[in-house]
Amino acid sequence: MVRWMPLESNPVVMNKFLTGMGVPSSWAMNDVLGMDEELLAMVPQPVGAVILLYPINDTNEAFKAQQEESIEKAGQTVSDKVYFMKQFVGNACGTVALIHSLANNTDKISLSDGALKTFLKKTESMNPEERGHSLEEDEGISQAHEASAQEGQSAMVDRDTKLDTHFIAFVHVEGNLYELDGRKKFAINHGDTTPETLLPDSAVICKQFMERDPKEMRYAVVALTAAD
Repeated sequence: MVRWMPLESNPVVMNKFLTGMGVPSSWAMNDVLGMDEELLAMVPQPVGAVILLYPINDTNEAFKAQQEESIEKAGQTVSDKVYFMKQFVGNACGTVALIHSLANNTDKISLSDGALKTFLKKTESMNPEERGHSLEEDEGISQAHEASAQEGQSAMVDRDTKLDTHFIAFVHVEGNLYELDGRKKFAINHGDTTPETLLPDSAVICKQFMERDPKEMRYAVVALTAAD
């Protein structure tokens, strides 16, 4: 397996990556300091995506398996406008979550010419597995990821270390809230949302993650928002 250095759950690190990917300065990652209404109100608007860092442990792995089995039996509706990719690159979950966040907001965010714009154009007609394998071979995104991962605490973690935390993204597409997790079999439709309620609706799902294992502290939430 191709392995990258892990990306830190740190807006400064993530914003360096966004800049390198051609994201305009009018959009940036910001910390979400808590799931309470007053803390959510502090997050700049509009919000294009929410990213959750959560621990990979027995509780969350059991829920993942149960959730996938339930959806496979019951079925779900997923818009063909949702851009979803599987993750095949080790330690790349932060970059996959950022790609999910940006790829599902191209109607709002005009990317400059560069590695990400080229990658999205190349993979727009691919299936999730093909997109994931395409990332394995993409030198432009790999180089931008590595440059960003050199910042902060990430530079202290060896690329061969198997991490036990994972990034996922929440986005609004055609009136629905989607959870995009490269480790899961498919995008998860969590029901109705709007661009204005994306943040609080995502917070509800984030709280469900936290409540499944209340003693676990390794959670962090950031949002792709209008820059301060």
